[in-house]
Amino acid sequence: MKKLLTLLAAVFCAASVQAGEFPDISVAELKTAISEKKVTVLDVNGSDSFAKGHIPGAIDFRAEKAAIASKLPADKNALVVAYCGGPTCGAYAAAAKAAKELGYTNVKHLSAGLAGWKDAKADLEKK
Repeated sequence: MKKLLTLLAAVFCAASVQAGEFPDISVAELKTAISEKKVTVLDVNGSDSFAKGHIPGAIDFRAEKAAIASKLPADKNALVVAYCGGPTCGAYAAAAKAAKELGYTNVKHLSAGLAGWKDAKADLEKK
């Protein structure tokens, strides 16, 4: 029993560390940042999904991956938000890590993803 509890504690800690690498941003907070033009949004759902509907102003990370440095703002402290399909999707991490590796210090994750954005009845933009 002690080994099982130790294993569960280790798994929980590892999950917490991964989840905490990029702070979460809520749909409401992201909507405000978009309306104030204070965010760069990276969509990691793939080009087909992007064409069907994405968060307004988002960049199709899959299509722009090679040129992502030129798509991000000059200010390394600017807000950059990555998202994918929803709370169980981890694909966002590719975009978030790319921004972090380029020196961006304010990278966040919309864990609600596109599904949460739609659930909030927020507007979608189509390509």
